[in-house]
Amino acid sequence: MPGPLEKMTSPIVIPDDAPFTPEQRAWLSGFLGKLLTEGLPTAASGPAVPVTILFGSQTGNAEGLGKKLLKTLKKGNFEPELHDLGAYDRSRLPQEKNVLIITSTYGDGEPPDNAGDFHRWILSAEAPRLEGVNFSVLALGDTNYPDFCKCGIEFDTRLEELGATRIFKRIDSDVDFDTPFKEWSEGVIAVLAPSGAAISTAPAAVEIEEGFSKKNPYPSPILQNFNLNTGGEKETHHLELSLEGSGLEYVVGDALGVFPRNPESLVDLILSNLPFKPGPVPLPDGGEASLREALISSYDIGTLNKSIIQKWQARSGSPYLRSLVEADDKKAWDDFCWGRDLSDLVIDYPADFSDGEDLVGILKKLQPRLYSIASSPKAHPGEVHLCVAVVRYSAYGRQRGGICSTFLSDRSKGLQPGVFVHSNKAFRLPENGDTPVIMVGPGTGIAPFRAFLEERQATSAKGGNWLFFGNPHRATDFLYEDEITAWQKDGTLSRLDLAWSRDQKEKLYVQHLMLQQGAELWKWLQDGAAFYVCGDATRMAKDVDQALHAVIVEHGQLAPEDATAFIAQLKKDKRYLRDVY
Repeated sequence: MPGPLEKMTSPIVIPDDAPFTPEQRAWLSGFLGKLLTEGLPTAASGPAVPVTILFGSQTGNAEGLGKKLLKTLKKGNFEPELHDLGAYDRSRLPQEKNVLIITSTYGDGEPPDNAGDFHRWILSAEAPRLEGVNFSVLALGDTNYPDFCKCGIEFDTRLEELGATRIFKRIDSDVDFDTPFKEWSEGVIAVLAPSGAAISTAPAAVEIEEGFSKKNPYPSPILQNFNLNTGGEKETHHLELSLEGSGLEYVVGDALGVFPRNPESLVDLILSNLPFKPGPVPLPDGGEASLREALISSYDIGTLNKSIIQKWQARSGSPYLRSLVEADDKKAWDDFCWGRDLSDLVIDYPADFSDGEDLVGILKKLQPRLYSIASSPKAHPGEVHLCVAVVRYSAYGRQRGGICSTFLSDRSKGLQPGVFVHSNKAFRLPENGDTPVIMVGPGTGIAPFRAFLEERQATSAKGGNWLFFGNPHRATDFLYEDEITAWQKDGTLSRLDLAWSRDQKEKLYVQHLMLQQGAELWKWLQDGAAFYVCGDATRMAKDVDQALHAVIVEHGQLAPEDATAFIAQLKKDKRYLRDVY
């Protein structure tokens, strides 16, 4: 078999369903044929192609892919630019030649914080016509959420409505985005590349990733693991993991990725109800293992989504699943998937799988979970701390729980979980330690703010620190009470407002305290304070945002639209930052 750059005589055939015009198809076929018969050209020819890459990123994934694409384009005959959607001058858009958008979706189908203003503008009647603009969209999402890739889908649809030309199909990527990104970026480059141009003038070297990372997680010894709650209904574990000798480094605001293992009891329940004898199966990243080990370590069996149910229904013959698939109703999907896992399909809706390989072929890869880091490396060298809410519930006659939270709390003793650092540049402390900081973090949203306060203390930052924290009951749910009290005494924590939602008849939440302290909150903002929020995206973060708007309207004496503009400027100035999920 010839090597990748050896001469070949077979014609290059572009599939009929490839997303190209006839002209693009003919050029691409000729270019690939020439590439394989003559090798890579020694130099690019023709005028450089302008490309504008725009990213909408909540936790850094889209930004990272944007930088990767920028680096690739710079190797060829392109003039690429990379812009944060929050800082991009949108008046440029009608004059752009080629626009590539990479965006995530978070919460309840919302755009990332840095893409919010652009999203509202492009969907509004104010958006200009875009004839002459070429575009393509890579949408990042998670199929476990109902509004999968909604932000990217809306960008893609709206740009076409405004007259822009889609030069390559939109690709909707699940959480494991490396392969979709490769397909999308190579497809876009093939269309945009001028005749005879190439990304590299020499065969590309295989990139070998050194050190520990998502692809090569560090097996981290667990140093401490205990429940922060003192009774009550909630269970929140504080974990301390060793990074000694790993070479991994983090800054406050980053997240730690943790690779969980599925419960052996759940796997054994599934295996006992399968109609075939288990044998070796392929693993998602290569190699093989027994079906039992593969289901424990490598495949997602804890969640159901629309895609899996559609594939299962095709093999099950279940009238109920068939009606669910045919109706394709969002609420019905949500209701069915909530609280169920793979065992429910195996037991209640038997399907015709021939063997284990056939079964795992419809499953997603077990993904790491990201947790906001709850420590400063200056306070705990060689360690990383987490604050994890343990999820437990009963559904359909069986006790269940969160896969990673119960792994860390119940099933990790004696194990060394695989971990990696996930950089989150969108959630950083101000560079100037004199800048005041306001932190709103109920429940496990306290995690990054414990890290912030440790950092501010270690660096002797002079700016004031104001924390809003809440949980159901003070007696049982005051996480890190001793540390927070000590920070109050030594002056590290300038102000503390606590909301115990169930310690009185009327429920009290952090957003209510913001409204009560509105005058002082506005004064801090006027003094240049940065405002941070961490926690639930669908409820708490929205309520906090509404409260912030109300404070600015009342105490800043601004009209609602001017308050919205004020908050938009806070975001643009990196003074309103959110770590929400």
